[in-house]
Amino acid sequence: MPRLFAARLLGRSLLLLLLLAACRPDTPATTAPPEAAAARQQLRDDLGRTLTVPAHPRRIMALAASMTEMLYAVADTATIVARTQVCDYPAAALRKPIINSYPLDLERLVALKPDVVFTTTGITSEADAQRLQELGIPVYYQQYEKVEDIFRGLTDLGRILGRSAQARQLVDSLRTELRTLEALPKPSPAPTVLAITWTDPIYVYGRNTLFTDKIRLAGGQNAVVEKFAQPYPALTREYILKLNPDVLLGGSFGKLDSTFFRLYPELKRIKAYQTRRIYDPADDLMSRPGPRIVKGVQELRRLIK
Repeated sequence: MPRLFAARLLGRSLLLLLLLAACRPDTPATTAPPEAAAARQQLRDDLGRTLTVPAHPRRIMALAASMTEMLYAVADTATIVARTQVCDYPAAALRKPIINSYPLDLERLVALKPDVVFTTTGITSEADAQRLQELGIPVYYQQYEKVEDIFRGLTDLGRILGRSAQARQLVDSLRTELRTLEALPKPSPAPTVLAITWTDPIYVYGRNTLFTDKIRLAGGQNAVVEKFAQPYPALTREYILKLNPDVLLGGSFGKLDSTFFRLYPELKRIKAYQTRRIYDPADDLMSRPGPRIVKGVQELRRLIK
């Protein structure tokens, strides 16, 4: 009798174990081993800062409008978790949640838990970047003084995000477009071009800005030849009179005639005013160092030729 009871008990136990095993969920075949999930890559950004990010970032965003454009051109767009209030291109970016960048909404940004945040010098302060680092969010800076720097920046993004093939294809295409543009006849001598960013006081694109290389590729030259400490220096009226630029960028002739030149009537003596070579380029193409860089050069060429 005891043996019969023991046999029945053993049988029930085995049945219970089989039922439990059947109810356990299958382990997905695609689940990465823990060491792969925790894989990291160490980076050095354009400011020389070192940071560590996941080997395959899955949650990313940019605090600069130009870099949002770059992410949409290179990254898997499903990994882009947000945009800033000024990121309005491409149209798909408008569907993303907004993180205010002036001042930076740290709380909302941290809540999104991005693996890495991309930005440029002049957009995000190093103090804000340090604060984000302390909160566990790495910040990667890029900076550009030449068009080639943008191509390098796109290539770097491709490497960081595991999208090297996409980045290489884009950069090759942009280089081909730029070579075609450079082969076209250019005005001779190259006109001197002064580009205004603000009118009161007068701030301009300095020598050590991307504009210098863009206007060179378009067939002109930056009227500002002196290298100031600030990339966008404030110039006096006397200084601008000495520059006497052939072309002025920053607004249409009619608009600047009723505002800028009304404020500074003595500047009507510059060549650009006398010849009415005053133009208003598309702001995004002037100010954003992103994948539309060749279109920006084309726009400048159209205006100064």
